[in-house]
Order: sequence, then C-alpha cells, then structure tokens
Amino acid sequence: MSVTNLEELFLHTLKDVYYAEKQIVKALPKMAKKAGSQDLKAAFEQHLGESKEHVTRLESVFEAIGKKPAAVKCDAIVGILHEATELMDEVEDPETLDAAMLAAAQAVEHYEIARYGTLVAWAGILGHKDAVKTLEATLGEEKATDEKLSKLGKSSVNKKAA
Repeated sequence: MSVTNLEELFLHTLKDVYYAEKQIVKALPKMAKKAGSQDLKAAFEQHLGESKEHVTRLESVFEAIGKKPAAVKCDAIVGILHEATELMDEVEDPETLDAAMLAAAQAVEHYEIARYGTLVAWAGILGHKDAVKTLEATLGEEKATDEKLSKLGKSSVNKKAA
C-alpha cells in the first residue's frame, strides 16, 4: 500500500472498515446461534441488522466521494474474529462461553468505534460533508451497541459466568 496523502489514507481506511463490516455480518449469526443467554442472542441479532445497514452506508460513502465500493483485507478484524471463533470452539461451559463472546463482541465494537471516529474526523477535514453525516450515524450506533453489551455483561452475563 502506497499512501501519499490524507485522501488516500481516508480511502484505504474506508476500504478496511468495509471489509471489517462484511466479516462481522458473517460472524454474528454464528455467535447468535452459540449464545446461551437470550439477551445476548438478541443483541447479536440486532447488531447483525445494524451491521448490514453499515455495509450499505459505507457503499453510499464510497459513492459520495466518487469511488467504487471496495474492500481491503483488515488484519485487525481477522484477528479479533479468529480469537472469537477459537473461544467458541474451546470454551465448554455455556455461561463462560457467553462471557467470552460478549468480550469478543466488545473488542469488535471498540475497533469499529476507533475506525469510524477517525473516518469522521478525516471526512470533515477533507470536506466530505455527506460522508461525515453518514459515518457519524454509524459511529453512534457502534457506541450504543458497546454500551448495551457493557450493561448486559454487568447485569447478567458475567455474573452467571462467575
């Protein structure tokens, strides 16, 4: 990857998060299926719907900046999701598995929050006003999902695992 300016870095990061969202859409149904907690399952299913919308929004951002939607492999999300898959295969206790999957989902959310926050800032600097609004909407949803997962962990999932 050769990046010579902020516009190119913005585009590369946009491709990165586009790849990440598509991988998340593939992973969430598996996580929902494995979840023992009905609340956790519902959270995964709700976020699946949101993630599908995030993919569509990213496609609109590409369009707004005059680029064709494209993905570039995101090693960070590959690693986070690989770890989640390993945990789903290794953890035998259902309550502990729920805690592990919740933690993995929060790692995904934290990654997305960091990426979307950066994209919002760069889009603003680069004058991509429509992209700012679209990316801010997604950033808000990612933060809300993280907060929901935190509350779920504190109120029940982690307590049951203990």
